[in-house]
Amino acid sequence: MIQLRSDCLVFRLASGDAIPCSAEMVTVELIGPATELLDPEVLREAAASVLHYFRHELGRDEVTVHEFATALERVLRSLGLNVVSDMQKPPPRITESDLRHLAAATDKGFELAFFNQLRAEIHDRLAEAPQVLHFTHLRGCVKQLTGAQRWSPRCQRLQDQIVEFARGCWSAEDRPDRALLLVD
Repeated sequence: MIQLRSDCLVFRLASGDAIPCSAEMVTVELIGPATELLDPEVLREAAASVLHYFRHELGRDEVTVHEFATALERVLRSLGLNVVSDMQKPPPRITESDLRHLAAATDKGFELAFFNQLRAEIHDRLAEAPQVLHFTHLRGCVKQLTGAQRWSPRCQRLQDQIVEFARGCWSAEDRPDRALLLVD
């Protein structure tokens, strides 16, 4: 077996792969662009202390990236730095709505009823306070509303109208915690 350098650990990734890497390099990768805001010496010392903890106190040469990130976060917090690792951030709240279902719910009201239904759906979904408001199956919805089998210039115009209308309804909502709007 090849002996690791004294400043390296074997990092086990979520995919199961194991990569030998210096603790300092992993620290820079974990912190990302915020490294420019921190003192390089503080980061070096924090990485060295986490390396020492795993290597000498626990007797381990192999750790998961999550274990390392958690230990590094504890060290940085003890130094008075407020950090949150990406692994501990809650996933974004995404609310999805299928535009094909909205089109089907309008029955024979066609486009006029669809736009009213879309406005109400945007208002109702934003009341759930999502971080991302995601409307899916735009092309299928447009083809359903136009009765088209193939995409046509009329379909393209209606698609543009739906996206523009959704943006207008979204921006008209007076919410301080504005969600992102995604229509595809």
